[in-house]
Amino acid sequence: MILRSRRARKWTIVVASALVLVVGAAVTLFEVSKSRTFQFFGTLVNRVETSEKVVAITFDDGPDPAGTQAILDTLRERRAPATFFLIGRDIAAHPDLARAIAAAGHEIGNHSFSHERMIGVTPAWVADEVEATDALIRTTGYTGEILFRPPNGKKLFALPHYLAAHDRTTITWDVEPDSDGAPDAAAVEKTTLDQVRPGSIVLLHAMYAARGQTRQAIGPILDALKQRGYRFVTVSQLLAARH
Repeated sequence: MILRSRRARKWTIVVASALVLVVGAAVTLFEVSKSRTFQFFGTLVNRVETSEKVVAITFDDGPDPAGTQAILDTLRERRAPATFFLIGRDIAAHPDLARAIAAAGHEIGNHSFSHERMIGVTPAWVADEVEATDALIRTTGYTGEILFRPPNGKKLFALPHYLAAHDRTTITWDVEPDSDGAPDAAAVEKTTLDQVRPGSIVLLHAMYAARGQTRQAIGPILDALKQRGYRFVTVSQLLAARH
């Protein structure tokens, strides 16, 4: 009886220890999946260390009729280049708007075809998402390097491994003033100006109809940063500052 009791306690300890390890591993992988500064394979950049006052303004999602032209008009008025991480399905739906972005001289990056979270996915699915969107980006007339930004910033094994194997850079960000819901324009502007530093990559969501407040903040953000001595560059230009 005593021997059985000891064996039962030992088995309970083993099972409990295994559960702790599994839960710990799951928590660690979850944190890695959403990290803006780390991935298991390849190159990830969320900002560039530099003393030069340069900043990359980036836009996720779209193109979409609600916001594309307004964003382009604001950038043109201030002669500010930007990087647009576009969704493949939106390019297919609005090819004229995607071509307008390329024609304006802005950089176009890949934000996947479906905008699904790229965690727990197969290598083949990743390849389809990336390559289909690459092909659509090329139809816009854009000829530069195509950088990649994971949907919602999520990545784990398959996506970083694919990008590393194809010598592609994962781009995240260090300033995200409107990712938590849809704050008003003043809050978007203040958060951006408070957090920007030399070499920052700013993420803005301004394409869709619900993001009107962010669109209103773009002009004031650009004006204020310019007054502070900042120069606007594309992400590729920012990356070149590392060398």
